[in-house]
Amino acid sequence: MPASLSSRKTAAALRTSARVSVELLLVLVAVSVALWLLGRMWSVVWPLIVGLFLTTLTWPVARFLRRRGWPPALAASVVTVLFLLVVTGIVALIAVPVASQSGELADGVVAGIQRLREWAAGPPLNIGDDQLTGAFDSAVARVQDSIGSMVTAVVAGVSTVVNGVVTAVLALFLMFFFLKDGPRFLPWLTRQLPGRLATDVPVVAARGWETLGAFVRSQAFVGLLDAVLIGIGLWILKVPLVLPLAVLTFVSAFVPIVGALFAGLVAVLIALVSNGLTDALIVLAIIVVVQQLEGNVFQPMIQSRGLGLHAAVVLLAVALGGSLAGIVGSLLAVPAAALIAVVWNYVREQLREPEADESPAEAAVAS
Repeated sequence: MPASLSSRKTAAALRTSARVSVELLLVLVAVSVALWLLGRMWSVVWPLIVGLFLTTLTWPVARFLRRRGWPPALAASVVTVLFLLVVTGIVALIAVPVASQSGELADGVVAGIQRLREWAAGPPLNIGDDQLTGAFDSAVARVQDSIGSMVTAVVAGVSTVVNGVVTAVLALFLMFFFLKDGPRFLPWLTRQLPGRLATDVPVVAARGWETLGAFVRSQAFVGLLDAVLIGIGLWILKVPLVLPLAVLTFVSAFVPIVGALFAGLVAVLIALVSNGLTDALIVLAIIVVVQQLEGNVFQPMIQSRGLGLHAAVVLLAVALGGSLAGIVGSLLAVPAAALIAVVWNYVREQLREPEADESPAEAAVAS
């Protein structure tokens, strides 16, 4: 005869499940409210995040100058000016060669389009000029019909560019102030917080800062790896503008998904107009292979070591961030997951039970 369920244990399990469900619901409500407030303040939060990323990238130089006796304001000013010069040099390195060969590239584009038409007219497609002309006229008609939406898109694009410029300027000023006054932040925060928070919050903030630095360094290393591998492939195929394309690949690595697509599209286009369709397809294959290795092998491995996250967690974080907030979500997903891990690990340290043979004083020191 099977044993009957204990009503007392069943009721206790139901009460425990109900309590845990209510607590989880409260946590989800608190997270939802925090995300809503973050969205309302995004115009301020986004420049702050960009400024922090730039600061983690430039802080080693500022720290070197400060240790040599430079005043904080002078060190921050010099690093900010150097950063602007480097960014300007990168833009010039990309734009000047492309502009100098713009006429040749335009002629190549026309020739490439003509070759595509000749290829489409032959077997196995056998698409005649009348069909191509009809398709072109149909496309023009659709463009004319949607001219209103195009104007709206252009206006939205201009607004996006303006917002991007404002964000860049604010982030640059914030970077300067972070470089100048950053080391004084944690002592100031300690004086402002009461009780236990005066110890816990500065420790978590310091660990979070180290985590952000690890993220930026790993992202820069991945971008450098992409630039070197793709640059070698372009150099072997004798594609022009190899150095600007490599620099563009490195810079675009800091913008997930869209950056890689944009840099790859530029490289394939230049290979098409200069070397022909075969080399363009080879360049496309090289870029696809390198991007797959980066996204599925190099980036998860490097970031998992630098941020203390498993490679699977990095991949899932990028996928979740992209589905929730698009490009910005993909960019912030990994550092956000790493910061959550920092907080979680610190909470676990504080809640850890002391070992049986460990005295209370030793447990406090270990914590």
